[in-house]
Amino acid sequence: MDVGGVGLRVRHGGSGPPVLLVHGHPRTHATWHRVAGRLAEEFTVVCPDLRGYGRSDKPATTPDHAPYAKRAMAADLVELMRILGHSRFVVAGHDRGCYVATRLALDHPRAVAGLVPMDGIPIGEALARAGAEFAGLWWHWFFLGQTAKPAEPLISADPDRWYGPGDPEHMGREAWEDYRAAIHDPATVHAMCEDYRAGLGIDRAHDDADRAAGRRVACPVHVLWSTGDDMADLYGDIRDIWRTWADGPVTGGPVESGHHMAEDAPGDVAAEIADFARRVFAAEVGGVTAARGVPGVPGIPEAPGEDAPPGVDGRR
Repeated sequence: MDVGGVGLRVRHGGSGPPVLLVHGHPRTHATWHRVAGRLAEEFTVVCPDLRGYGRSDKPATTPDHAPYAKRAMAADLVELMRILGHSRFVVAGHDRGCYVATRLALDHPRAVAGLVPMDGIPIGEALARAGAEFAGLWWHWFFLGQTAKPAEPLISADPDRWYGPGDPEHMGREAWEDYRAAIHDPATVHAMCEDYRAGLGIDRAHDDADRAAGRRVACPVHVLWSTGDDMADLYGDIRDIWRTWADGPVTGGPVESGHHMAEDAPGDVAAEIADFARRVFAAEVGGVTAARGVPGVPGIPEAPGEDAPPGVDGRR
């Protein structure tokens, strides 16, 4: 689907209130397949490949890495949802998708009814807190993000060794094949590195500007983190960090899982997202706002870009 000069591969289906699922690195939308199937019994589910990832378009890079900024990725997704007829929705994002979902909530508050950040805190917060422990555990941020000795030739020399071959039985055969095709495509590897380069520069600048201006996430937030990852080791109770970024209630908790929780614990992840989305949409129907997809409740008309902060793409 063309979302304004960028083509995104997307799968969508189900019926009911809309839920957008945003994958992380180095996965594609297929990482959600066991979660999406469960959610589609009750919700309209939208699963795109982010720009640069999978079979979505890979815009040309620039010195400031802005084509791979989370602001650009978020703009893609709000336009995608508009095209599909969803003016207000719940968004869940994992890993790098967490940063895209967060930017979507900050830049487009009228569109996002609820935010589910998974295995992440805002990029600006993570970098502000980064010390020796973070650098030791998350060194790949700086390997992928630097430009003096680009990582792409080293990764593409043996993608299976760098990323891991994956397990088709665990991931699901189609999801595994999608993952393998992505990591063996040098253009995708380059785009994924650009995602990290944007993270160290322009994305942090956007987060810092929001922090300085007092802009916060307006909607309810439901935070999930995997017990097999190192989020709790670095930050303790991640909900406490999110409460400093959100005006609405912050709920959530750990999921017994490795890092790729949509593959490791799809039932638990689907249940967490579904329960949160039910509560969010019930509150919306109760009179806070209206959400497309709820029987008898009209969508909110929204002019393109009306939620963008000052200076974004020349808008207010």
